[in-house]
Amino acid sequence: MRTVPLVAPRRLELVEQKMPDGPGPGEVLVKLKAVGLCGSDLHWWNEGNIHGTPAAYPQILGHEPVGEVVEVGPRVHGVEVGDRVSVEPSLTCGHCEFCLTGRHNLCLTSRFMGGPQAAGFLQDYRVAPAHNCDPIPASLTWHEATLMEPVAVWVHIYELAPVKMEQTVAVLGCGSIGLLGIAMAKAAGAQLILACDLAPHRLELARKMGANVALEAGKGDFFDAVMQATGGAGVDVAYDAAGAPETIDLGIRCTKSGGKFVLVGIPEPLNFEVDLHTAMSKELHLQMIKRSNHKGRAAGALLESGQIPSAIITHLQPLSAAQEGFEILHQRADGVGKLIFDMEL
Repeated sequence: MRTVPLVAPRRLELVEQKMPDGPGPGEVLVKLKAVGLCGSDLHWWNEGNIHGTPAAYPQILGHEPVGEVVEVGPRVHGVEVGDRVSVEPSLTCGHCEFCLTGRHNLCLTSRFMGGPQAAGFLQDYRVAPAHNCDPIPASLTWHEATLMEPVAVWVHIYELAPVKMEQTVAVLGCGSIGLLGIAMAKAAGAQLILACDLAPHRLELARKMGANVALEAGKGDFFDAVMQATGGAGVDVAYDAAGAPETIDLGIRCTKSGGKFVLVGIPEPLNFEVDLHTAMSKELHLQMIKRSNHKGRAAGALLESGQIPSAIITHLQPLSAAQEGFEILHQRADGVGKLIFDMEL
């Protein structure tokens, strides 16, 4: 079968490997149909680390997978051959204090498929725990279903820092996660959504996803636009989907007193200054986010409802062109929004 491991910084190679062993007890074998490319995949590809944890070459990336179950191991219940599934990428123990209290994303021994501890899904087949498989609603195409994992991240975000009806929202960074955040805020009933990004084509996508105002970062003054739109108060909730030190500070400045600032994007530098004095003077709620917390079924229902526009999907690439796909997204080239690897191209 084909695999595309990351073999060095910014270098993927197409490699033929033997089929995986198994599936074992409680596991299924999934034939991958499509895999979405995520910004965190780019961190491994471009920087060779996330949060200071180095990549383990060769490392198979990809954690937004959908596919068909082709074999079922012993003691599997509720998943059958032929099922269309999205696979939750976190391997969790199920019995630590966090798993037992419904916070699986904080599992003490978790391993992430696509990180250095466990292979991801940029390959033709993958064995996975059956309980990590979420059914894909019948109305969704394979391509649309790849959005289940990133939308699940937003479902988890809304467990901790939701948008309420008639609130004002800022989204800083309009990559795929930021764009989905705009759609989520609109679906939640936000009164006003303001967005910014460095890439002009992403601003058009932001408007398609529901942003009322979309400005190019660095050219217009996003802070002034927020203040003007909110009567000088600032937004109720600011989501930073870029993770850059400058957008973090900007988001804190744009949030109203007593409001919420939520860091979703992964910062590239390990150490940097943050304006905590402004955050303290406003008594802001600062919320950090880690992954999706097994919310794939809820994400599938949201996508099935039609509240998340499919306009975010702009590019399809074959697995054999994975290197080109990563370069396109890294360079923000060719009007790219969400790029998906279609395993059948």
